[in-house]
Amino acid sequence: MTALPRRSLRPPARLALPLTALLLAGCVTTAGPADVPLAVTAEEAAQKEEQRVLVERLLPLAEAGDADAQFLLGRAYADALADPAEAVRWYRLAAGQGLANAQYELGWLYDEGRDVPLDDAEAARWYRMAADQGDAAAQNNLGTMYATGEGVAQDLREAVRLQRLAAAQGLPDAQLNLGTKYLDGRGVPEDHAEAARLIRLAAGGGHPTAQFALGWMHARGKGVRQDPAEAARWYRLAADQGEKHAQLHLAHMYRKGTGVPQDLAEAARLYRLSAEQGEADAQLSVALMHEDGMGVAQDPAEAARWYRLAAEQGDADAQNNLALLYEEGRGVRQDLAEAVRLYRLAAGQGDPEAQFNLAVLHERGEGVPQDDAEAARLYRLAAEQGDANAQHALAQMYRSGRGVPQDPAEAARWYGKAAAQGDAFGRYNLGAMLADGDGVERDPARAFALLTLAAEADHDVVRMVAGAARDRLAPTLTPAETERAEALIREGAGMEPGR
Repeated sequence: MTALPRRSLRPPARLALPLTALLLAGCVTTAGPADVPLAVTAEEAAQKEEQRVLVERLLPLAEAGDADAQFLLGRAYADALADPAEAVRWYRLAAGQGLANAQYELGWLYDEGRDVPLDDAEAARWYRMAADQGDAAAQNNLGTMYATGEGVAQDLREAVRLQRLAAAQGLPDAQLNLGTKYLDGRGVPEDHAEAARLIRLAAGGGHPTAQFALGWMHARGKGVRQDPAEAARWYRLAADQGEKHAQLHLAHMYRKGTGVPQDLAEAARLYRLSAEQGEADAQLSVALMHEDGMGVAQDPAEAARWYRLAAEQGDADAQNNLALLYEEGRGVRQDLAEAVRLYRLAAGQGDPEAQFNLAVLHERGEGVPQDDAEAARLYRLAAEQGDANAQHALAQMYRSGRGVPQDPAEAARWYGKAAAQGDAFGRYNLGAMLADGDGVERDPARAFALLTLAAEADHDVVRMVAGAARDRLAPTLTPAETERAEALIREGAGMEPGR
């Protein structure tokens, strides 16, 4: 599953003393024991004036040692008055008096490296002080630090204990984090039903990442019934809140028509929303839609732009596809050197298509020196990952002795691997070798079956030459061989030599 954010955002301020709230009447409002907005207008000038009045009222209380006033004064300096040093000073004074809100705030600042040096150990120290007082957000974030070993020794049991405390207080972040631990079996026994229960609690409270996670679980039937329509419903709720992973997954569903009616325009819209948030998979998908004209106007230049954004994030598919545009001069100026550079980046990540494409350039001597041995090496890397084109190309090199020692048996083996995947070229070439006994034991029945299937290919040349070879072989078959060939054709006959 896509990695999930695991940090709580700063919680709304909570006032410990009703007196403080009364003194701030007219400047801030409080809903129950929690939300204390520090500004009541969207206009910047009015907001600054509001904050100035707030500071004037808070300052005497803060200087007299009122911890709540010190904390709220810190928030005012941090949020509106743009004086982080002063904000941290007041937070420290409040935290030193044991105010959990201020302790959490300092922990969060050290955790993020905001207005103070990044310091995981110091973050954990402040989070622990707040967590020991029952602060749910601090419990959740300290639990995350124990889960990852940041600032503390890694301890999954302690991570679970803390996040369980926070989840019991109804904190959606903690419910999600604890749920994903049950999903993956980290620190607790794997239990998909319990994972679904916890994640549903967070999702029902409107947590967008939890909504995405619940959609993901419905898409795969983990802890819940597999239900594409229900998956789409939860993805949509999260996507409407801007959750980029949900936008990406919902886009996939609209592109394929899974759980929703197929709608390429809606798929393209959702891909773009996710891509604009920097999601590399979505950037790749936007590029593919523009390259193929699916749901959007066909536009190779726009495809190249989005491929580049994903490629710069290290996406191997995007690097390969952008390289192909540079090789062919579609949407960009033709540039074989840039194509080679990008192919190498993708091939270095193990991408079989890039390994194959780079091998072709080495075999042809385009953009790189002609080098059959390097071509064969790259074809082998892709072939060993199951790439049928590379398997056929490597077989050709073994058959001709280019880049590798000539070896008809090894050629037949690689033709067979390609044929087993339905590759028409592999079927034709292996069929021809089996018909002649070239490097393999002669097998007319299997040869006939492979040539027959190759003759059904979409490729005109393969269809023509395979059909001609089959027709020449047909009169030589015995009745038993014909019967066996027909059985192999019904099986699909994609087989390596010796089957």
